[in-house]
Amino acid sequence: MTEQEQPAAPAFWMDLTVEDAPNVRDFYAAVVGWVPQPLNMGEYDDFVMNTPEGAGVAGICHARGDNADLPAQWLVYLTVADLDASLQRVTELGGAAVTAIKGEAGSGRYCVIRDPAGAVITLYQPG
Repeated sequence: MTEQEQPAAPAFWMDLTVEDAPNVRDFYAAVVGWVPQPLNMGEYDDFVMNTPEGAGVAGICHARGDNADLPAQWLVYLTVADLDASLQRVTELGGAAVTAIKGEAGSGRYCVIRDPAGAVITLYQPG
């Protein structure tokens, strides 16, 4: 597959960060039919939840490390071209950052924000 034929990064992703990730992983596997795939985080595994056909659709994460301060709710990740510029617009338009910027420029960066109505979502800049 050439670079031009490769599919674009998804416009969004969703994660759920919780204290008991294995229990919640098993819940969604049984309820929705997702197939969990371990994702090594160093000292523990988070989980990519795949469709039965193998497409990754969500993440179930432990409330540890960079995720320790994330709320226990489904977070949608919207892909942006420039996280810093997007965060500047968030504050200019009455929103606020909920977390610090997390991740690294080479592997992807993200920040949870609150919009002017109080809804929470995550902005993600791919690496």
